[in-house]
Amino acid sequence: MNRIHSHLDEINMIGKLADLKESHYHQSLVLSSLIQLLIDKGLITAQELQQKSKELDASLTPTPNPTTPIS
Repeated sequence: MNRIHSHLDEINMIGKLADLKESHYHQSLVLSSLIQLLIDKGLITAQELQQKSKELDASLTPTPNPTTPIS
């Protein structure tokens, strides 16, 4: 019985992963469309977007603290 339950869990997880992939695709499509419209309308430039992305990435990426020992 445990084996069957395990297989059903795997099938369920695969279905959830497929749903997430589809959702990710649609969100990426909307985001890309919005970015392109902002650029086309002259509200932002590709360089401004790239710079802001770098800034956000740097602020959200944790940096190791040199005074804290690594365990």
